[in-house]
Amino acid sequence: MTHPPDTAPGDRIRGLLTRGEGRLVWVIGGISVFTNLLMLTGPIFMLQVYDRVLSSQSEPTLLVLFALVAFLYTVFGVLDHARARIGARLGAQLHDRLDPQVFAAALSTDRTRAARAPAELSGLQQFASAPAFMALFDFPWVPLFLGIIALLNPWLGLLACLAALLLAGLGMANIRASRLPVGQAQTSAFRADRMTRQIAQQSPELDTMNMRAGALSRWQGQRRKALDHALALSDTCGRFGATARALRLFLQSAILAAGALLVLRGQLTPGGMIAASIILGRALAPLDQLIGGWPQVQLARAGMASLRDLLSHNPPLRARTRLPVPRGQLVVRQLGLQVQTGARRVVLRDVSFTLGHGQVLGVVGASGAGKSSLAAALVGLWPPDRGEIRLDGARLDQYPPDQLGAALGYLPQRVTLFEGSLRDNIARLDPAASDSDVIAAAKATGAHDMILSLPDGYETMITSEEARLSGGQNQRIGLARAFFGDPVVIVLDEPDASLDAEGLRALGLAITAARDRGASVVLTTHRVELLQGCDMTIQLERGAMVRPHPASGEAARRHTATRSVPQVLQAPVLTDAGQIRFPWEAGRNGAAR
Repeated sequence: MTHPPDTAPGDRIRGLLTRGEGRLVWVIGGISVFTNLLMLTGPIFMLQVYDRVLSSQSEPTLLVLFALVAFLYTVFGVLDHARARIGARLGAQLHDRLDPQVFAAALSTDRTRAARAPAELSGLQQFASAPAFMALFDFPWVPLFLGIIALLNPWLGLLACLAALLLAGLGMANIRASRLPVGQAQTSAFRADRMTRQIAQQSPELDTMNMRAGALSRWQGQRRKALDHALALSDTCGRFGATARALRLFLQSAILAAGALLVLRGQLTPGGMIAASIILGRALAPLDQLIGGWPQVQLARAGMASLRDLLSHNPPLRARTRLPVPRGQLVVRQLGLQVQTGARRVVLRDVSFTLGHGQVLGVVGASGAGKSSLAAALVGLWPPDRGEIRLDGARLDQYPPDQLGAALGYLPQRVTLFEGSLRDNIARLDPAASDSDVIAAAKATGAHDMILSLPDGYETMITSEEARLSGGQNQRIGLARAFFGDPVVIVLDEPDASLDAEGLRALGLAITAARDRGASVVLTTHRVELLQGCDMTIQLERGAMVRPHPASGEAARRHTATRSVPQVLQAPVLTDAGQIRFPWEAGRNGAAR
């Protein structure tokens, strides 16, 4: 079964605009035709009053013209309001459609990108209802207004064209001058907000370690830097904006003076003089608005380009065929992994092993050896740069994400609980999860009694503002979440962190129960005790595997027979020098201590 690929990733935003938001853009453009034509109501009214009403001294004519003007301006107000409302809904629809796609793509990139992408999308939403956005629809009508002025008098038309070119040149200068300040202000504001969130989250630790004064000093420095860049941008845009407004008013007066001169020479009527001044003001208004709102335009353009780049490098997931439910056989062949930290750094190289269902693999190594990187790769967080990881013969990326997620259990080094109840966190935020499955996972990891000891039990709420659980309690909830749903592959990264003796015992029983039902378990640890009962252990040094070793003798017979609580099975020991030695190396390198 095959599925057609999605649209080209680079055109995803443009494609959405043409299907959904594109219709709204055309509606705004159509309304702009009438609003710009209705802007001629004032000049035409002035022309008729000066050239007909005053000369004929006809009050009925004035009354009819005034009633018509009142009606046309009412229509203009309704249409202009409708255009603004449609623009706001265009931004909201764009935000609603792209929000999950952009955030999902950003999450697969890095945390910084994940924090910035929603802000960029919100900036696009706000721009859709900004005056600068509407000015883009009014700008194409500038030549029409200039042409009308030229029809009144060619010399006034020439002066109006020169005025428009002068204001356009000022706009180009504004674009050049504000390009750097806009980028600096955006980057500084993002860094200041990020530091604010970090300090707020870690406030208790700052007090404990007497770091509050230093942290606040650094925060204040970053905030001042952001303010300086914001002021620089404001000064630059304000200077050009004020110049544009003053120049526009001067040019209106200039064309009024030129019109008066032509009236004195008998080449123009007084109504034409007034009309030319009003029309020129209307013709230059979009240029004035674009100059004043250019920072918004630049931010919107930068946000659109950034989001397009994000989506192009993170193409949408194709629909995948649901494979048979995996049993838990894990095969890793020549696994290589690199991470980007300034320069690309190799964290894993040529790691290979096979783990059958119902087996336990222990991974040891010094800090920075690559244990956590291997754990992340085994659950699909970091795609391999070389080699492959297969679950029951299929690569991880060949499984549909929901099927793979249900088959895997993962405990990261740092457990993060999400806003919601403990039940929600154990259930992996699945609203359809049954209470019995949640309680079974909690009991399997020894967290059930701990949860019941809390005042609200499973309904205990987790919030970002209040830390209601200790580190050990967090760890137990994370373990329960990893074991929820009976996954066939369970990867535990430093599962003993923050656990007491009772928690360690519960962890051992949970691992034993998992492999008794046929699940494969991978655990990384610094503790030798946790490697008791592993069917195989591997040691990593600088990302490379020293050697795998299967359990043998009595351990192998115990594993295939009773599957009872394990005894010590080929566990490595620590030497006096703090190094890890395996029992099978004692014959060559001396007795292990």
